[in-house]
Amino acid sequence: MDDRKLLVTAVKAADDKRAENIVALNMKGISLVSDYFIICHGNSDKQVQAIASEIKDKCSEIGVNVKRLEGFQEAKWILVDLGDVVVHVFHRDERTYYNLERLWGDAPIENIQSEISQ
Repeated sequence: MDDRKLLVTAVKAADDKRAENIVALNMKGISLVSDYFIICHGNSDKQVQAIASEIKDKCSEIGVNVKRLEGFQEAKWILVDLGDVVVHVFHRDERTYYNLERLWGDAPIENIQSEISQ
């Protein structure tokens, strides 16, 4: 599976469930964990769970199974591990608190605007 196709699939799935402020960080050469981090948020527990579920479902459709899904019940920070792509789906307040974009500030932001509906 091409990691760019996986990235685009996960971004589109998040966008389909109205995830807000979707950011993709290129982690190649920075993290040994994955090639890309996607960070986004929802405004309620149900929306956060819906975003994570949609990502899981859409990636399964293209033959990529979730390696690990953590935090689903609490719905404050759900981690969806797809291997080369790790998705962080936050509740709005938790995203502000953890501020992963600042933590991984040396990672270049991947241009995904064409994948996100306007």
